[in-house]
Formats: sequence, structure tokens, C-alpha cells
Amino acid sequence: MAAAYDVVLLTGTEPSWEKPFIVDHTVVDLSDPAALLAGGRALAEHHDLAGVVTWDEWHLVPTARLARALGLSSTSVEVMRACRNKATARALFARHGVPSAASIRARTLLEAGLATMTLGLPAVIKPAAFAGSIGVIRVDRPEELPAAFAFASAGASRSREDTGVLVEEYLDGPEFSVECVTHRGATTAVAVTRKHLGPAPYFDEAGHTVDAADPLLAQVAPAAAAAVKALGITDGVQHVELRLVDGRPRLIEVNARIGGDMIGHLVRLATGIDLPRAAADLACGRAPDLTPTRSGAAGIRMLYPDTSGTLTARHINQPFAAHTPWLRQVHWIREIGDELVLSPDGDLFTARAGFYIVTGRTTAEVTERLDTAADEITVTTRADR
Repeated sequence: MAAAYDVVLLTGTEPSWEKPFIVDHTVVDLSDPAALLAGGRALAEHHDLAGVVTWDEWHLVPTARLARALGLSSTSVEVMRACRNKATARALFARHGVPSAASIRARTLLEAGLATMTLGLPAVIKPAAFAGSIGVIRVDRPEELPAAFAFASAGASRSREDTGVLVEEYLDGPEFSVECVTHRGATTAVAVTRKHLGPAPYFDEAGHTVDAADPLLAQVAPAAAAAVKALGITDGVQHVELRLVDGRPRLIEVNARIGGDMIGHLVRLATGIDLPRAAADLACGRAPDLTPTRSGAAGIRMLYPDTSGTLTARHINQPFAAHTPWLRQVHWIREIGDELVLSPDGDLFTARAGFYIVTGRTTAEVTERLDTAADEITVTTRADR
């Protein structure tokens, strides 16, 4: 964004890596709507603001509210609330004929049991309004339901928007996301991301691949665009998650922001399309340039330990890294001595030690290179007693 715009930042902590890319900032409690609004107004007193944008799922509604307060263009608060609430989104998908999963709200374990009797097993239990697959779990047998409902309820209790729990039909098929850009109500699907999940019954995301020539894009793009339209989104970047069931796309959810896990970066490596720049352009009322400038593939893999515990070693074979140009990045997000906690006791914020990114000509080549690099990277933990 900083290559095209002067960026001022509302942040919860003092900037570090962001400093070269921003011209000003204000530190506020991002969980406090009043503080966020006051911080935005303070920046507006010193800068001629043209737009406001977030890449963070939890700040979609506050960002829309801030844009409205500052008189800036933005998708409405009401639409962002619908994107954030999976029950509301499911109802809108059904109203507009967008194929998704059958879903029933459950306030108690008894209601969850009745829901599984209606929907059948396997089923998915999840928070109505959270993100990062936190609190999402598959149930295959009735005896698993009490623990699964407790797991989903614990995740839902962390939401500031809706602490409800949903029981949903399990969509049995490979999972993808479609990276979309919407301008004045017209949605363009620019890339499809193939997702790789960790062990069941959880839905932790372990990696992603993007291929500019992926034939699946044409197959899933219409469903993704229909979902965006059903929610009433008119402008912005969307990360639309779905599964293919018997070869047909079924919607999971629409995230009204750039995909996490560096997916926006993978799209740029594979296609040349700059999603952060597009998000900034749209926030400022400009039409984004979605012209592909390259055709290749890129992938990311998250670095998880084998077991929960204290991180005792994190290592990349340096000669391999130095002489492997397709290994584009290895990034550690945890330090030696940190506690790494896997599901079900932890989540993506506690489990990941880092990630690495590779590029190639095709998905097959990228997948092979991800596997090759995995053998050169070590993450070791010591089990805590």
C-alpha cells in the first residue's frame, strides 16, 4: 500500500516493522469502539484521509463504523455484520439461492444433539462469529458431541459479536478459497487457493497453494461471486471459502478482507496481482488494476511442532536456504522458550512456530518443493510436565 499511498496506522501496539511504510500512527485499544473512533478522528485532524481499510477479521465492523463516522466510502456496517455472523450469512445464501451448508443454532447441548439428529453425522460444530478455525470441530459419533460442543462453546465465548454456536452439515470434499475483488458491485475472481488442513477432527490450516493457471478457478468463480452479492458487498477484497461436494461448490463463508496466512502474497507471486494495493484503491474509491503480470505458482506451509511443549529448537539448513532460489521466505514467529500448544488446547496463535514460502511453475512443482524444504527445517519442543 505504501508504494501508492501515504499510510497512517491505527494500531494496538507501538509500530515496529511497519515504521518504514507509514507516515503517522496512533496507538489505541482496538477492542474499544470509542477509542478506535477517537484515534481515527485524531488522525483525520492532521491528514486528509481518503479511505480506511483493515486486513483483520475482528476489525471489519469497527472499520466500517469508523469510515462512516469520518465520511469515507465503505461497505456498510450492516453488511459487515452479516459477513461476520455465519448464521446471518447462511440465511442470506439460502435466500439468494447460493449453495452452502444446512445450519442450526444450538444454545445447549440438548439442542446440539437435536440438530445432529436433523442434519445427520458427521456434522460440524462451530462458533457463530469467530475466525481462524478456532472452536471448529467435526463430530462423527454421538458420544463425541458433549466434548465437541464444549470445545465450540469455548471458542464462541471469545467473540465480542456473537457467542452462539452453530451445528452444520459436514461438507465432504476438498476445501478451497477464492480470492475476489469487488468494485461497484461487480466481482472478479482473481485466484483460487487450494487449502491443506491438519488432522481431523479440527480444521487447522496447515498450508496453501496458488496457481495462476488453476482450471478450478473458472469452476468456482460464479459461486464465489454469487455469495459476495448475496451478502450485499459492493466494494472490497474478499476471501471466499468453499468446498467441492460431488464436484459442485458449496459455500462455507465469505471473509470481507484479504485472506490470512500470506495468501495475498501468494497471489502476487503467482499472478502479479497486488491485492493489498487493490484493497487500498477500493477504500479510496478507485478502480483497481487486476491485470495479471506473471503466470506461475506459489505455496506456503505452516511450521507446527509434533507435540505441544516448550520450543527448544528451530532451525533451517543454511546451505540449503542459501542455494535454493525457489525458497522465497522462511519466517519464525515464535522464540526459543515459548510455549507451543496444539489443538484442542491451543489454536493457530499458540501452535505455529513459523512458516515458509516457495515458488514454482505449477502446483505439482510447488508441492514437491514444499515437501523438499520440510526435510531441511526442524521444529523441536520439550513436553511440559
